[in-house]
Formats: sequence, C-alpha cells, structure tokens
Amino acid sequence: MVDLDPVLLARIQFAANITFHIVFPSTTIALGWLLFYFKRRFAATKNAAWMDTYFFWTKIFALCFAMGVVSGITMSFQFGTNWPGFMNTIGNIAGPLLGYEILTAFFLEATFLGIMLYGFKRVSAFVHDLATFLVAAGTTFSAFWILCLDSWMQTPVGFEMINGKAHATDWAAILWNPSMPYRMVHMLLASGLTAAFLVAGISAYRWLRGDRGVAVMNALKTGVYLAAVLIPLQVLAGDQHGLNTLQYQPQKVAAMEGLWHTEKGAPFVLFGWPDKETHSNLWALEIPKVASLILTHDLNGELKGLNEFEGKSPPVAPVFWSFRLMVGLGGLMGLISWAAAYQLKRKKTLTPLVAKALVAMTFSGWVATILGWYVTEIGRQPWLVQNVLLTADAASKVPPPMIGLSLIAYLIVYGVLMTAFIKTLFHMARKGSTEATAH
Repeated sequence: MVDLDPVLLARIQFAANITFHIVFPSTTIALGWLLFYFKRRFAATKNAAWMDTYFFWTKIFALCFAMGVVSGITMSFQFGTNWPGFMNTIGNIAGPLLGYEILTAFFLEATFLGIMLYGFKRVSAFVHDLATFLVAAGTTFSAFWILCLDSWMQTPVGFEMINGKAHATDWAAILWNPSMPYRMVHMLLASGLTAAFLVAGISAYRWLRGDRGVAVMNALKTGVYLAAVLIPLQVLAGDQHGLNTLQYQPQKVAAMEGLWHTEKGAPFVLFGWPDKETHSNLWALEIPKVASLILTHDLNGELKGLNEFEGKSPPVAPVFWSFRLMVGLGGLMGLISWAAAYQLKRKKTLTPLVAKALVAMTFSGWVATILGWYVTEIGRQPWLVQNVLLTADAASKVPPPMIGLSLIAYLIVYGVLMTAFIKTLFHMARKGSTEATAH
C-alpha cells in the first residue's frame, strides 16, 4: 500500500498541476509560429483562405494561452505553500530566472496578444504581422527561461553554497548549463509535434464532417507535413539528450532502462515489470546488448546500474514505463503522420481511416510531452536540485489532510476545465465547418 506522507502528497499535487499546465504552453509555443506562418503564406499568395485558417487557429491559441496563464499561477502558489525550502535554498537563482520570464516573455505575449486578436482592422498589416511575430517570440522566450531553471535543477553549475543557500557565481554557466541546449531543442520539437497533431487532428475532424475547403486543407497539410518532418528530428534530438543524461544523471538512465546492476553489453528491455524488492525485471523481454549499443555506441559498453546509487536513485517503475509509453507513442505518431503525408502528397486526399486516426491522435503530443516530463522530473528524484537539495528537505510542514484536501480540489477543478476545453475545441471545429458549408 502506498504511504501517502506529506511529501508524497505535495509531490502528487505539484505533478497534477504541472500535468494540467504543461500541455497549454507546449501547444502555444509552436502554434504561435504556425500563426505567423499562416500570415506569411497569405502575404505571399494573397489567398484569403490562409487568413481564414489564421483566424480560426488564433481563437484556439487565445484559449490555450488563457488556460496556460491561469494554471501557471497556481504553481507559483505551491512554491510557498508546499515547497518553502525550494526558494529558501535556491531562490537567488530561481527567483531571477522566473522574474526574467515574466519581464521578457509574458509581458511581450500579453502586450501584443491584444493587437493580434483585435487589431487586424485597426492597425497596419505590418504592425499586425509584427504583433503575431512578437507573440510567437514571447512564447519561445518563456520556454527558454523556464527550461534554463529546470535544466539547472538537473545539472546545476555556476554557483556556490553559502550558509545553506545557493549564490550565483557565473550566470552564463547557469543559463547554458550542461543539459540546457539538449532540453531546449527536445522541448521545442515536442511543442512542434504537439501543435502539429492538434492542427492535423482538428482539421481532419472538420474534413470528416464534409468541410474540405481550402482553409481546412491548408491547416491539415501544414499539420501533417510538419509532424512528418519533426518526428525523425525528435528521434535524433532525443538520442543526444539521452547521451547527455547518461553523462550527468546516469541513475536516471538506469531507471529508464530498468538496469539494476552495472554491466557490460547491457540488454534493452522492451517490456518487463521492475521489481524493487528483488532488484530485477519480472517477465522481461530483452534484446541483448542493445542498451549498451544505443547509449555507448559499443555492443559491450558498460552502463552503470541502480546499485551504484543506493539510496539516491529514482523510483524505477514510473520512469521505466513513462519512457516506454513515450517512445511507443512517438512511433505511432510517426507512422500515422507519414501515412497521412503520403496520401496528401500522392493522392491529394485522405482515406477516412487515416483521417479518423489523425482525429484519435489530436492530443497525442500532449500525452507524449507529459510522459517525457515524468521521465525528466521523477527521474531526478530523490533530488529537487541534483546533488544540492533533496525533495524531502524542501517540503513544508503542512498537515497531510490539508494537502490532500487541496489536491482533491485541484483535481476537480482541472477535470472540469479540461473537459470544458476539449468540448469547446470540438464545438469551434463544428461551428467552423457549419459556417464554411453554409457559405
């Protein structure tokens, strides 16, 4: 039976918050750039259908932006209520990074979002283009600062500890810490795939309802082709990110691979049930030497096992399964996007089966991003900041019933909001199809 101690409850609460929150910024980062692309296509072709595409997806961008902002605010509250030790220990580094995110990214987005949404007939085309560009840039700046902080928590450098508090000694090193470039590329590609499948899925839904106008086909082709191109790039980026993690957080990689003991020629475990009692994988289906080949590029390369990190290793099962589900989902995203791209390129249309598959995969980018985030964050445990601050040492003394009560409240609110969001999304798609058919 799981022991729901205060620390575990607080972790579950923060995980619930970030699970709900992360899907919205991961959508808007790339969707902002897609909006700018739609505008540039209109400028290049003078085809008004591109602006129809732009206006439809601008509404969805605004909806995602609003949901992201609201859900992001609650996370900052939790730093104070559940994790006072976090800011008390590394506030000198986390505080400025979060502050820069507000000053250089959020204000940029919030300022020009109004012009982007309501200024099309009120400002010049150049100013409206500029507003769209700056909103997209703001989403990317926001990702940069947040990933700087999260990456630093994984691979902290450029600081010194004085009286139990971290003080920055090299901000350049903090910003460009060893895992930051890999995580940034991996996250931006994940955002691209998230937006691509959202656009392709909703467009395929409209296509199945008989709305096959130019505006819908523009969005459908953009989403499908973008997904088909980004999937192999994400595989390459993921491989490089994994090698970086092996160098700086080998215990995380050991949990991902279900590698309990250090060994040469380590197998890749396709399936299995990690058993922490016996330190083995039950019912394992393995491919000999492949884990060593992938991670060391040597069939007999040595990989450190969890036995090397006694008492300082993450829980294996959630990291192990999150990683496999993410990779499996990524493979499915590749197959469906390539099948759709082939049909659109060669046959100029989709089969109903592939269109329905795209609809089913509308939120696949969300799921893959969440699974990847679980691998990253659970894989860092028991550390909140790697080798600097233990998660348990940052937790508050709030009684478990209080944390549990607020957790239930969060789950109810998030469940209602997510249901309303998805219903609204498909309502907008149906409304758009009805209006297009009427015209």
